[in-house]
Amino acid sequence: MSGVVLGAVPGDAGCRFTVWAPGASRVTVVTESTGGGGGAAATGLTAPSAPPAPLTFDALTVGTPLELGDGGYWSGVVPGLPAGAAYGFVLDGGTAGSAGALPDPASRHQPWGVHGPSAVVDTGRFRWTDHGWRGVEPADVVYYELHVGAFTPAGTLAAAASELPRLAALGVTMVELMPVNAFSGVRGWGYDGVFPSAVHHPYGGPEGLAAFVDAAHGLGIGVTLDVVYNHLGPEGNVLGRFGPYFTDRYQTPWGPAVNFSEAGSDGVRHLFIDSATRWVSEFHVDGLRVDAVHAIVDPTALTFTEELVASVHATAAAAGRTVVVTAESADNDPRLVRPAETGGIGFDAVWNDDFHHALRVALTADTGGYYTDFSAGAADLAEAYRHGFVQRGRWSDGRGRRHGRPLPSDVAPHQLVVFNQNHDQVGNRQEGERLDAHLTAGQRRLAAAATLLSPFTPLLFMGEEYGETAPFPYFVDHGDPELLEAVRQGRAAEFEGFEWEGETPDPAAEATFASAQLDPELRALPAHRELEALYFELLTLRRQWPVLAGAAGWPDVAHADRLITLSYGVDDGHLVVALNVSPDPRPAPVGPAAEPVFTTEPGLGPGPSATVAPWSATVWFAPGA
Repeated sequence: MSGVVLGAVPGDAGCRFTVWAPGASRVTVVTESTGGGGGAAATGLTAPSAPPAPLTFDALTVGTPLELGDGGYWSGVVPGLPAGAAYGFVLDGGTAGSAGALPDPASRHQPWGVHGPSAVVDTGRFRWTDHGWRGVEPADVVYYELHVGAFTPAGTLAAAASELPRLAALGVTMVELMPVNAFSGVRGWGYDGVFPSAVHHPYGGPEGLAAFVDAAHGLGIGVTLDVVYNHLGPEGNVLGRFGPYFTDRYQTPWGPAVNFSEAGSDGVRHLFIDSATRWVSEFHVDGLRVDAVHAIVDPTALTFTEELVASVHATAAAAGRTVVVTAESADNDPRLVRPAETGGIGFDAVWNDDFHHALRVALTADTGGYYTDFSAGAADLAEAYRHGFVQRGRWSDGRGRRHGRPLPSDVAPHQLVVFNQNHDQVGNRQEGERLDAHLTAGQRRLAAAATLLSPFTPLLFMGEEYGETAPFPYFVDHGDPELLEAVRQGRAAEFEGFEWEGETPDPAAEATFASAQLDPELRALPAHRELEALYFELLTLRRQWPVLAGAAGWPDVAHADRLITLSYGVDDGHLVVALNVSPDPRPAPVGPAAEPVFTTEPGLGPGPSATVAPWSATVWFAPGA
C-alpha cells in the first residue's frame, strides 16, 4: 500500500510498528521491559555494531497489540522505546515472551542473527556530511565490485572505507557492494539473505553502511547495493509466516520464487519496493544492482521490475540526486533498458555476460559449459563491440534454441556493463580461481584494456587492478547440517558440464572463506604495482578521451585475423583502438601519420608504429578524415 512505511519507525510519540500480515487474526509487537536489554544506544542509529550480548525472544516480555488497518497492515505505537531496542511480532495466539515470536520481515537490523529479535533503527540520527552530493551520472560510472567480508582482513564496512581513497585515486566512480543484507551465520556471499532491509551485523550494521556511504561521497565515489529480490535464503526466512510472499507456480534455481503476480502480490511488492526506496532515501545509496531479474516471473501488465525502477527513480528525483538502477539478466532483452513509455522496463543499464564470455574464449580458448556458444572467440568479441549482445537471436547450443534480441539504435553503449571478471564468473568455477590464473602478463594487460577502452560501462572485481591471486570460491555459514550437505552437492552438480579437474572447495569450511580474502601485501610487489599503474593509466585515458567511454556513441568496428579495431571520430581525425587477440604481431590499419597514444606493451617506443604486438592493445590518433 503506497504511503505505508513498514517496520519500526521511531518518533517523538514513540516507536511506530507496522507489519503486513493479511491472514492474521491478531498481531502483537513484543519488546523489552526497558528497551535496553540488548544494549540500546542513546545516540547513533542503533546499538554499537560489536557483538551484542546474547538475546532471545524470551527476553521480550512486554506485549502491545497492534490494530488492523486497510490491506492487512497492522500498526501501533510503543512509547519510550529507544534506538537499538529489541522487538518481534507474535501472530494470532502467541504471547509476549513466547517462542512463537518472529523477527520483522522489514527489519533494518538483526544484531542477534537471523533467528533472533530485530532491533529498532533510527536513521534520522546519523549526521550526514554529503549535503552537496548529487550522485554519479550513468555515463560516468566505473564500477568496483567488492565483497565486504573478503575485501579486507577485518571484513567490515569500516575497514573497506579505509580503501576508498585508493579507489578514488585509481579512477573508480562507483563502488558496488555485494549483498549486505542479513544472512545466516557470519560469512557468506550474501545471495541467500533473508531480511532484504537489514544490514548484516558482522559487517557493521546500518551505522556502518551509512558511514561507508558518507565517506565514499566525500571522495567523489557513489555506492551501489547488490539487491536480491528473486528469492530468499533457506535459513532464517520467516516471510512466509506473515503472508503469501512465495508462490509454487514458479521456481528459481535457488529456491521458491517470490510472489510478484499472484493473489496477495501487492503486499509482497510493497515490502521490496519500500526496502529499495529507503536504501536511497535513508542511506543515500547511488544505485541498485538487481540480481537475476530473468528469474523473476511476472506476467502482469505492470511488472514488479517496472514498478521498482520507477519508484526508485522517483525517490531519487525527490532527493535531488541521480540513482543508477542496473539489471543483472541472462535474457539479452533490450526491453530492460528501454524507457517505460516505449514499452520498456526503464533500467539504466544491464550486465552483459556476452562480452565476458567472448573475451574469455578469445584469451583462453576455453569452450566448456556455457562458453560453447562463444567458440568464435575474437570474432564474437568484435560482435560484442559492434552490437553489444553477441547472442541477439542466433542459435545457442547451451540452450538448444535461439537466444536474445538485437539492441535498438537508441540504446547507448554505457547502458551495458562489461567486465573481464566478476564474483559470478570467478566464483562459479570449480576452484574459484581468477581469470589471471589462466593468462600471461601480456594477456592480463590486454584483458584490462579490452574492458576499460570499450565504449561500455566497465566493472572491476576487487583486487583485479593489481593482479590479486586469491580465489573467490562460494562459501556459506549455515547452521543446518542437512542444508550444508545439500549446498555441497548442489555446487558439485553445477560443474558437470565443464570437464574441469580438481576438487570443489567445501563451501562450509572456514578455510574456503579465508582463501578468498585479499592479500594487501601483494600491491607492494613490483609486478603488481606495474599492473595497478596500467589500470590507472587506462582509466585516465578514458577520462582524457571521452569517446573511449562511449561519449560519441558506438564505434566503427573491424575484425580480421584476430585483430579488432575500434574507431572513434574526434576533432581533426580518429582515435583508433587496436586489440591483438593473438600470439603473433599484427599490422594495424592506420596511416603513416598516425601517432601512438597508448600501448599495453611496455617495449613499444615513442615513435610511430603500425604494428600491434602479440596479446596487446594500442591506441593511435590518426589525423584527417
